Amino acid sequence: MLDRYRTISSLSEGLYKEKGSRFIAFACPVCSENEVKLHLLELKKKYYDAKHHCYAYRLGLTGELWRAVDDGEPSGSAGKPILGQLLSNNLTNIVVFVVRYFGGVKLGVPGLINAYRSATADSIQNAEIIEKEDKVGFFVEFNYLAMNEVMKIIKDEHLETVKQEFEMICRIELQVRRSLFEMIKDKFSKTGASVILNLPGR
Repeated sequence: MLDRYRTISSLSEGLYKEKGSRFIAFACPVCSENEVKLHLLELKKKYYDAKHHCYAYRLGLTGELWRAVDDGEPSGSAGKPILGQLLSNNLTNIVVFVVRYFGGVKLGVPGLINAYRSATADSIQNAEIIEKEDKVGFFVEFNYLAMNEVMKIIKDEHLETVKQEFEMICRIELQVRRSLFEMIKDKFSKTGASVILNLPGR
């Protein structure tokens, strides 16, 4: 199905050791770059004495938004191997951080690539991989005269209600599969209701 994607259910960890160096991996489900930044700040506080905090993420239904960060390791030796594991497992809306404690012996670029890839693979192996629907959140605002029509659409289309307020203006927060949003929006518009996308940070 076009609006389903693979991700992980919750935080999981992985570990790889090589010549005294420790590579600790943390895989987290995320939905935005802001979440990635917040996780990174927490990680840097907790593992402040680590030599490197490398990571890669994929966001969006097809992983169209992505980034790979080497954080001081030789170019392409850390972020890319982490990203490679996300691609090979077909995962999105996920970030994997790998914290490295240097053991005193240089591993060389091939050794680093193997270490970052192995730590990431271990964290993914320890995670629960799930399939999720790509949903969009939105608000429907309407007056009491449109109540019956609006509620009928919600029932007929099996829309997921998040929150509802019935005051001077009625307001219901809903979720629907992204691929159905335009069709649902048109149906509500015909009742005279306003449809407002629930954008992050709104």
